[in-house]
Order: sequence, then C-alpha cells, then structure tokens
Amino acid sequence: MPRADFYLIAKPRFLEEPLKLVCELARKSYDANLWTLVLARDAEQAEQIDALLWELDDDAYIPHQIAGDEEDELTPVLIATPDIDTPARALVINLRDAAFDGPCERILEVVPADESAREPLRERWKQYKARGYDVSKHDM
Repeated sequence: MPRADFYLIAKPRFLEEPLKLVCELARKSYDANLWTLVLARDAEQAEQIDALLWELDDDAYIPHQIAGDEEDELTPVLIATPDIDTPARALVINLRDAAFDGPCERILEVVPADESAREPLRERWKQYKARGYDVSKHDM
C-alpha cells in the first residue's frame, strides 16, 4: 500500500527555513538508498533547494540536480520544476499546490507552520486517504 506522510513544521530551525526540512528528508531518503523526486513549486524554489543541499553538511554529500538533462536518470535526488516532465520515483517530496497523482511508493508533504496554509493540505490528506494511501503525520 502506498504511503503519504505529512511533516508538520514546528521546530525553530525549520520555522525559519522550511526548505531545510526538505533537505533533511532528501538526505534521509538518500541514506536509505531511495531515489527521490522533489517537486518544486517553481524555478526559484528549485534553485534554493539545490543551494541548500550543497550547504547541508560538510560530511554528507547528497548527489542531486535540477531536472532537465541526460544526467537525470543517474541522479539519486532530482529536483523538478513544473515545466519539466519527469518520471516519478519511489519517493516523492511534493512542494506544489496540488496533491501528487503519479505512481510512487511514498509521498512526503511538508506542512507549513502557518495555520492558514494548512487547510489545502488537509484536503490533500483526504484525497490521499480516498485513493487508498496509508496516511500519517509527523511533527517536525
């Protein structure tokens, strides 16, 4: 059964920079040998994630790139902008405004601390549940 995990931002280090949580999730997936697709909201967000992954940890290199060239299939963590059509991977980190509807084993949704931004994610929770996903939340 596919899973959808919702990560609720609560810790101070993620409140200030929510994309650091995305990078931590990408690092955990890479450490677990799960090839990951990060669905960025736009090109600017993709560039931010790319830069943060380079700065994440001096001892932890995470092979990654922004999608769009022949190296995509060789890269464990792929960051995709909406204008690039990229095949799904086993793990998808969705930062876009709509629920992910492609094939995958697990979807990670990052939930902002702002209460007003959480309502659309509550709807996504229901959508994933209706599709038969095992849905859970994690306070971060």
